[in-house]
Amino acid sequence: MNDTRTKTDYPISPTSFRAVSLQDGFWLPRLETNRTVTIPDVLRKCEEFGRVDNFRKASRRLPGAYRGKMPFDDTEVYKAIEGASFSLAQAPDQALEARLDALIDEIAAAQEPDGYLYTNRTIDPGRVLPFAGESRWANLVMSHELYNCGHLYEAACAHHAATGKRSLLDVALRSAELVCRTFGPDGLHDICGHQIVEMGLARLYRVTKDRRFLEQARFFLEQRGHHEDRALYQYEDNPGYCQDHMPVVDQRKAVGHAVRAAYMYCGMADVAALLPDRAYSTAIEAIWRDVVESKVYLTGAIGARHRAEAFGEAFELPNLTAYGETCASIGSVMWNHRLFLLTGDARYVDVLEQTLYNGLLAGVSLGGDEYFYTNPMESDGAFLFNHGSAVRQRWFDVSCCPTNLCRFFPSLPGYVYATAENRIYANLFIAGRASVDTETGPVEIIQETGYPWDGTVRFTLNPGRKTRLKFMVRVPGWARDIVMGGGLYRFERPAPRKPTLKLNGETVDVLLENGYAVIEREWIQGDTVEVELPMPVRKVLCDPRVPDNRGKAALQRGPIVYCVEGRDSEIALDSLSLCEETDLEARRRPYLLGGIVEIRGAAFAAIPYYVWANRGPGPMRVWLRDRGTGGQAAPISAAP
Repeated sequence: MNDTRTKTDYPISPTSFRAVSLQDGFWLPRLETNRTVTIPDVLRKCEEFGRVDNFRKASRRLPGAYRGKMPFDDTEVYKAIEGASFSLAQAPDQALEARLDALIDEIAAAQEPDGYLYTNRTIDPGRVLPFAGESRWANLVMSHELYNCGHLYEAACAHHAATGKRSLLDVALRSAELVCRTFGPDGLHDICGHQIVEMGLARLYRVTKDRRFLEQARFFLEQRGHHEDRALYQYEDNPGYCQDHMPVVDQRKAVGHAVRAAYMYCGMADVAALLPDRAYSTAIEAIWRDVVESKVYLTGAIGARHRAEAFGEAFELPNLTAYGETCASIGSVMWNHRLFLLTGDARYVDVLEQTLYNGLLAGVSLGGDEYFYTNPMESDGAFLFNHGSAVRQRWFDVSCCPTNLCRFFPSLPGYVYATAENRIYANLFIAGRASVDTETGPVEIIQETGYPWDGTVRFTLNPGRKTRLKFMVRVPGWARDIVMGGGLYRFERPAPRKPTLKLNGETVDVLLENGYAVIEREWIQGDTVEVELPMPVRKVLCDPRVPDNRGKAALQRGPIVYCVEGRDSEIALDSLSLCEETDLEARRRPYLLGGIVEIRGAAFAAIPYYVWANRGPGPMRVWLRDRGTGGQAAPISAAP
């Protein structure tokens, strides 16, 4: 617990979610819905579907057999606790805190004396579900025993940070110590089929400074792709399904199950930063390029195939049958954030933002209690893409997406700002107040904005004393005519106006460094920086090597990707063509779908992708026909 041999970590430090208070017209209502609807809904479903009772049965407080179709349902309870803990840090709630205390007591009672915690096996070791394996750790490719551990560790650290209590942290430490005793050079050389334990162990290391946990995370990563003591994991004819087809430092392509991959890349980034190890960062930077150049949807979603929930080949991005799992979008946001922390490059935040406002946010209904597991780019209203439904569902047998959403949203304040040496990075445009620690003392930042509908962002800096530093404001790629940085997508034409920057009311030149406008000076209380990001309606084109998008275009305004639902088009979506639309207008609709900016054409109205299917099932398209028989793109004009 006292090993502090290394102080190394990410070169850039994110500002804690506890230090940022949101007062934002777009995000604050969503976080409040998460707090008052989604988290209670997830906790209630964990009770209703037996997730919590399984802990009671494992501790013998309740009789009966394990309930559930999967042996790894424990993890949903851990994610619910993590989300509730983040929420407590933002909005104290004595009733919720007491509920977590009671829930953690059930978990602690279910843990076996040596630290093992996996209710399916503890309830009845002789009668476990098929995926669980005949004995402990016997079927790690699918049992998810270590995956459960990873989410337990993440939840324990979040709960400890939010409340200061050690109740769940102590459970996690007993588990982690068992894992360290069991796996290693002198123990089992096996790994988990579904990554996340690596991230959880790295997080435990940050909390405890116990180097065993960091070394264990590296051990699990190092074992991938090595078959001397075990068979490599694969799924039918997909050898890269678990990213176990070659050593991780040699991987350069995104393959296999998209969620497992994103979590592994996050773990690799943590090890790259904490050890440090350049081979890890080299690998994940190359994999990132593979994704943005050929394997990401315009919404930021990743994972093209329903079968194996996997990445496809390069440019394999079908629209109707896209998978785009919500969990994969969350994993992508976490991965891109880590890449930014390693490099200070805004292109990673550009992808993070595109995913956040589109592919991720679509995963939950406006009401907060219905969920998408999969997120296609097109719907015919009949194909039951969402695990048996053409709309969001109230729950799933494998309920990873609802619980992942409930834990992600309250962590969002931690993505807004970051610091390094004498720099403050402003990454996301979300109104609120923050206390940002710098080498010369804390700086209060007040951010005012109507983003993502309005491109005006105003920062007021209040250092405790006169302070010289660089204030780095991200100028989004979309405002610089770049769509997610990989060349897979491009705007049809340059924006008519460029971003502008004002310092204390006076226009100054925009000096860019890695995608950030840099203002270096001695700051005093009340200094202001105002950024104006023009938001015309833009037509986006796709690399013609994506078959589904040839001769088509999509619409984007600011960071928001749009779609057309059948109910909002005067003609069938198959016949709708942007070629025939010469005047597209952005209109504010404060009472429609929670308050949106709508794009109006002569024959249709386009809505933000993230709100589609909130009015029932029906046809939807992101990509619309755009070219006539001559193959020439029609001109388009739009109100800014």
